[in-house]
Amino acid sequence: MMTGGTWVVACVFATTVAVWASDSPEPASPSESSVITAAPGDVVLLPCYSEGSVTPSRTRWTKNGSEVVVAVPSGSPGGDGDDDDGGSRVLVLGDGSLNFRRVSEGDEGVYLCEATLPGNVTWGARVLLQVAGGPENVSLSIVPSTVLSNGTLVTHRGSSVSFHCVASSYPSQRLAWTFAGMPLASAAGAPWLDFSVKDVQPEAQGVYSCVANNTLTHAVANASAQLLVYYASERHPECSWLQSSDPTHVGFSCAWPGCYPDPELKWSQGGDGHGDGEGRVLASEVTSVLRVALNRSLLAGGQTLRCAAQHSALAAGRQPACSLKLEAPRPEVSPLAWAQEGNSVTLACTEAASVPPANISWRRAADDGVALAPGPKYALSRDGATYSLTINNVSRDDSGAYVCHGENALALRQAEVYLTVTAASDYTGVIVGVFIAALVVGLAAVVAKLLFTNRHRVCLGRPFGSSEGDRGDVLSLVESDEEQIFQAVPRLPAVASDVPPTTLVQIHTLPSGEHEDTGKSDAREVPPDLLTF
Repeated sequence: MMTGGTWVVACVFATTVAVWASDSPEPASPSESSVITAAPGDVVLLPCYSEGSVTPSRTRWTKNGSEVVVAVPSGSPGGDGDDDDGGSRVLVLGDGSLNFRRVSEGDEGVYLCEATLPGNVTWGARVLLQVAGGPENVSLSIVPSTVLSNGTLVTHRGSSVSFHCVASSYPSQRLAWTFAGMPLASAAGAPWLDFSVKDVQPEAQGVYSCVANNTLTHAVANASAQLLVYYASERHPECSWLQSSDPTHVGFSCAWPGCYPDPELKWSQGGDGHGDGEGRVLASEVTSVLRVALNRSLLAGGQTLRCAAQHSALAAGRQPACSLKLEAPRPEVSPLAWAQEGNSVTLACTEAASVPPANISWRRAADDGVALAPGPKYALSRDGATYSLTINNVSRDDSGAYVCHGENALALRQAEVYLTVTAASDYTGVIVGVFIAALVVGLAAVVAKLLFTNRHRVCLGRPFGSSEGDRGDVLSLVESDEEQIFQAVPRLPAVASDVPPTTLVQIHTLPSGEHEDTGKSDAREVPPDLLTF
């Protein structure tokens, strides 16, 4: 048991009482055995004779067979009294006990006491002295990491983290790393223990402990630290709007989930979000979702609302953000529409420019702008950015102006369509006029085609009414020597000039039925009607 830093007898394994004659020639056998464990620097007392208050006349202590000290009390033959000289670290007390004023490493071993008692009785004692220290100075480090005010360590996702544990124990120790009570790594006989984790993930977040165990005394000491793994989302924040029942108000939401801990989100109005151009800050908070509500007086078309995010896990200078550019509604319609009584007509309005999206409704100008509700008469539908109003079984009363009404938090805009409804008889004159116009155009096309296909007859001066017999006339140009020409026709008067020889033009009339076979000009001899110029 340890009291005031002094180790006394820890355990007595067995005690055997025996007395031997002092004149025995053999060394005395131990009559008592014990084990004492002490730490370096402790005051230790190794007992020798514990059966009573008898002062041995002579006491001899050995360690591992080597003599340590021999003491003869004062007054005994040859005695000089106690060996306490006031400066010795080890001395023998009056009852024969061996006293260590300050035990140190290396004092461990098996000590034997041989004491001569009155009556020349020899007493023997055996003491096993164990010197053990620690574990002490247990410490750990986790790098890279930063220390929060409460001592918690912080690292970032994706980092390569090294874990270092150190402790001191005598004579030896066993070190181990644990995570949430589960073993990670261990080693015996070494003063430190290291391991590392590459690409640390959020699952590595928790309490890490370095445990040191003295292999002699089995004393245990540990040091612990909580490690947090911070990380930011790989995606950008998402900006959106929240529709309100009041069209003059609108909510804006900025969400950036997937971060630990929550990021700092900031809504700003105007500017580009950098430096002095950030604009007026509307709201700022450490949260994963930040919402703001604004009324029409604070908004304008073309204005930009920006949400920027900040997080300790982000690289220096990186600030992910999202933005919304506000736009007033711009509904677009075809200004005129017409329908026939008894039919259905559909009016279409397109609006895709507004941010936040506008509420679109159809209204009749004659009904003081009351929104039309779906029913048997009216059918409302939407296809993407097109909002349609279908009027069933139209009548003359349905004629008039219809308004496409678009409104968001910035402004109200309208576009007007005028519907004209006519009776079926109103279309008779139109139909007749269209028929006559088509007939005139058709006749003109037929005449033009006929003139084009007979253009060679018009050029030769032949009328369109020529007989079938004339259709076989073939105009051919032939060259003839001068002698043949003068035999065929009378000689023309001479012309006093250097005119080239005359060209003979012959017109042959082919019999009916032989128009197709014109491939060979000399296949048969046709009597000519000779016309000479």
